[in-house]
Amino acid sequence: MLEKVNKREARNREGISVRARRIVLQLAFALFAATLLASFASSARADAFDDAMAGFATDKFPEIEQAIGDLVATGAPSAPAILDALAGNRLMFDPDEGKVYIANDNDEYFDPRTGEKVAVESPDDLKKVRLNNAVRAALQAAQGAMSLMAPDPARRLSSANEIFKSRDPAALPQLDAAIAAEKSPGVKRALGEARAAIVAGDSATPEAERLAAVETLKSRGDQDSAGILTNIASSATGRVKAAASAASGAIQARLALWSNVQNVFYGLSLGSVLLLAAIGLAITFGVMGVINMAHGEMVMLGAYVTFATQQAIRAWAPGLFDYSLLIAVPLAFVATGLVGVAIERSIIRFLYGRPLETLLATFGLSLLLQQAVRTAFGANNREVGAPAFMAGSFDFGGVAITSGRLWIIVFALAVFFALQLVLRATPFGLRVRAVTQNRRMASAMGIDTNRVDALAFGLGSGIAGMAGVALSQIDNVSPNLGQSYIIDSFLVVVFGGVGNLWGTLVAALTLGIANKLLEPLIGAVLGKIAMLVFIILFIQKRPRGLFALKGRAVEA
Repeated sequence: MLEKVNKREARNREGISVRARRIVLQLAFALFAATLLASFASSARADAFDDAMAGFATDKFPEIEQAIGDLVATGAPSAPAILDALAGNRLMFDPDEGKVYIANDNDEYFDPRTGEKVAVESPDDLKKVRLNNAVRAALQAAQGAMSLMAPDPARRLSSANEIFKSRDPAALPQLDAAIAAEKSPGVKRALGEARAAIVAGDSATPEAERLAAVETLKSRGDQDSAGILTNIASSATGRVKAAASAASGAIQARLALWSNVQNVFYGLSLGSVLLLAAIGLAITFGVMGVINMAHGEMVMLGAYVTFATQQAIRAWAPGLFDYSLLIAVPLAFVATGLVGVAIERSIIRFLYGRPLETLLATFGLSLLLQQAVRTAFGANNREVGAPAFMAGSFDFGGVAITSGRLWIIVFALAVFFALQLVLRATPFGLRVRAVTQNRRMASAMGIDTNRVDALAFGLGSGIAGMAGVALSQIDNVSPNLGQSYIIDSFLVVVFGGVGNLWGTLVAALTLGIANKLLEPLIGAVLGKIAMLVFIILFIQKRPRGLFALKGRAVEA
């Protein structure tokens, strides 16, 4: 019995040993096969790489274009450097030997496979690999495909956008692989849109997939998508043609709507500029009835105060540059306000009740101020920098909001409401309103109208100076800066109602938005002419403007 057990155990051990040897042999064979296949694959990749290099050395555009695709297909680590060299006209070849080299700016040459520096016997015999439009398009698509797996998300996004524009079908396999591996939602969406741009125009793709691609392009909704869909609608048939045509029409309608919204924003920006330029004029014109043709020069002086402030900060305290506008606003208000008081005390007070002489005197004064600024600062435009918080822009729906213009709108409204507070809640504001409504009655009540006139003129000039601070961010700072806004400022004041600040606000925003909505339809010049004709006809119907002042003296 014991002998039988021993024989059985021996047979079991022998069976286990045989199975183990079989497993070892199978593993060895698999390892040998894998090594052999890897060797074959490496050899095939090497052959493909050599074939691609040979294509670059043919000096024929179709072969060069084919070589770009072959190089990307090899997946060689040196492929991005070769493509960059081709884009920079630094890919050279020897026409006799058919060898390709990468050159640098120091006339050094490198092997395209290994990147190692090599010696070239006759560098003068080398020729550049040439480019034409077709090769450039293939190169752009290939560079985009090579960057789809880059570690930097920004580079992957840029590559997706490049492929979207080129719509090269050769990039489709790389796109599919990149979409499967992508983790960033934004980049993945861009990759999907690039794939849709290729698939939607491919007649060999199944109809259902093309229709899904059309919907993806429709959801992107920009002008590039509309152009692609228009091209597809002109060449496709059946349901794809109908879907592409409908999607293109929907995008165009949405873009037209957003374009109008963008124009409204530009109109608000222009209106805020007109408000800043006209609000001071509304005070002086409303209180004293003075047609001040030098008001634009107060705006110009405020801009030059901003320039001088920034120059001083650059020289003495560069770290305060981002606060330069905040510093310039009170300085401009004080400087131009003092100039305004000096003008009123030295010229204007002798010409009350003589509008023609006042107009001529202030016009001559404007010329003197312009020439004084030319003498002090020169006739050339002066650069005024933008602080960090006013730089850049952001998108809101389909509207690009410029930070600088947005801050100008906020600043204009802040100045408006601050002025309203001054006029409504201070003794000075009460006196100004009394003089505006009935000068004789205010004088009889003991109000020093001469003092009110001087301070009101200084206040209006100071606000014009603050307008110059804002305008320095969107217009050229030159001696002629104020001339661009003086006529529009008078139109705003007359249209809104002389001396009425709410009327000035409504008129400035209305004229600004109307101008920007008319410009795309009839042009900038005809738009201004149309607005001028409208205001003339409106004043014929309502001589006192939108919001007429009330009072016995005003209504008399």
